[in-house]
Amino acid sequence: MTARPVKHSLTLKGHRTSVSLEDEFWDAFQRLARQRGLSINELAAEVDAGRSGDVGLASAIRVFVLRALTAR
Repeated sequence: MTARPVKHSLTLKGHRTSVSLEDEFWDAFQRLARQRGLSINELAAEVDAGRSGDVGLASAIRVFVLRALTAR
């Protein structure tokens, strides 16, 4: 288990950005993207579009992963 978040690069709306996520969240996010037939950038764009302005992208991804895994 990685205690500290690691920076991961993404491209959203044609712009490079990064999110800091723990390895477990990043791995689960990648699996969810593959299961949905999406690239990691496409799934990140969906999460980005659904978040409110005051929620950081990394937090939104963590909540997305948690909800997806608990919905099973």
